[in-house]
Amino acid sequence: MSDTKTEWLNKFLAHLRDERRLSPLTVESYQRDLGKVVTFCHQQQIDHWPVLTSHHVRALVAAQHRLGLGGRSLQRLLSALRSLCDYLIRQNIIAHNPANGVRAPKSPRKLPETLDADQMGRLLTMDSVKNVAGEIGALLTLRDCAIMELMYSSGLRLSELTNLDCAEINLADATVRITGKGAKTRIVPVGRYAREAVQTWIEARTALAAPDEPALFVGQRGKRLTPRAVQLRMSEWAIKQGAATHVHPHMLRHSFASHLLESSGDLRAVQELLGHADLSTTQIYTHLDFQHLATVYDRAHPRAKKRS
Repeated sequence: MSDTKTEWLNKFLAHLRDERRLSPLTVESYQRDLGKVVTFCHQQQIDHWPVLTSHHVRALVAAQHRLGLGGRSLQRLLSALRSLCDYLIRQNIIAHNPANGVRAPKSPRKLPETLDADQMGRLLTMDSVKNVAGEIGALLTLRDCAIMELMYSSGLRLSELTNLDCAEINLADATVRITGKGAKTRIVPVGRYAREAVQTWIEARTALAAPDEPALFVGQRGKRLTPRAVQLRMSEWAIKQGAATHVHPHMLRHSFASHLLESSGDLRAVQELLGHADLSTTQIYTHLDFQHLATVYDRAHPRAKKRS
């Protein structure tokens, strides 16, 4: 066989770029991961792809894990290798996919960051609305207040919030229709504080929004607000409100889920409200609740306390 491993890898990367039209960053990620595979093959004196076996792939995963590569990174590497091998099967270079059935070690799941109810209350106490200098500053503050109240009230993802149109929120019915991941729609309730804040913003919005702009939340130029702008404004507000930690939009969604589950214990309902396709994704919030209970236990139970 005349073509080397690297030549077929380059053909695969060209296929991703030119035929599948993947983004340059995605192609670069494939190249980086598969470069590790080529290096490993070179070390094992594997000259051609048909020589690669499942045993080799498992040894590759073990070697990369010893070098410090985490479970998620190894999963991505295996996914890239499976895609390459599927391509080589279609090109009649190999007969089967040696990466099939090989699994990466699981990474410990990182618990999401949340704010407790008191911290949320302080963040959403927008007393400084009255003290913002200038008309534009006051309008943007009303908008920011509506954004934070709505995200916490209804558990929106950042992309769901910025994609919202005025027609999708029904204040009379106290609901909002959200288009989430996979273009799936769900209708969730909007709480009293959020309704009041959004109503105030809608009345003020016409002073900023372009006449033909459908977006509920707009920036100074009257066009749909970007996710990055929301992140920056929320971080600024958290600093102004004296938050002890960095606050980002997804933290409000995490707090919504954690507080709702803590009060109701209804995992299925929280799953529906969050728009999670898999219940296991929602179950991470039960760990947060247990963590809180464990802290209370350690602080209060006589047999849990350390002797001073």
